[in-house]
Amino acid sequence: MIDTNKQFETIIAQCRDLFAKKLHDYGSAWRILRATSVTDQILIKAKRIRSIETKGVSMIDEGIRSEFIAIVNYGIIGLIQLELGCADCADIDNEKALLLYDKYSNEALQLMIAKNHDYDEAWRSMRISSYTDLILTKIHRTKQIETLDGNTLVSEGIDANYMDMINYAVFALIKIEFED
Repeated sequence: MIDTNKQFETIIAQCRDLFAKKLHDYGSAWRILRATSVTDQILIKAKRIRSIETKGVSMIDEGIRSEFIAIVNYGIIGLIQLELGCADCADIDNEKALLLYDKYSNEALQLMIAKNHDYDEAWRSMRISSYTDLILTKIHRTKQIETLDGNTLVSEGIDANYMDMINYAVFALIKIEFED
């Protein structure tokens, strides 16, 4: 039997490992990013994935796996920025950054568990390219919410969209890691 929770945790551990290594190299320099800039960073990553999927070739020696990892990490950065606001400098130490990373990656796991219960792992029948399209849709929704300064009538907030982007990227990484 497939243990989705364990696969999710394995993928998050890989993403966290890269996040920790970048923290070592750069510190929390990302703290200067406004949430809108984080959304744009995720857009760049998702557009590259779609370009590679459409063209079938990459001119840079990195495939889509690294871009999905970046979407997970930028999604978590986005959630941190929504909580703390942006800063003028790298104002948190690596330990605090990792604690916040763990907080939001656990929230993403809990959301996945709840949705997986209701949807009976329907995501496993989907194509990776569909996750890409759904992430791009969530990005455009997020940009619209940002344009509205969060004043929506019926929609979930930016945080919910970041969570969904994280989970779609993790699903893609699970398929890449465990099902290819």
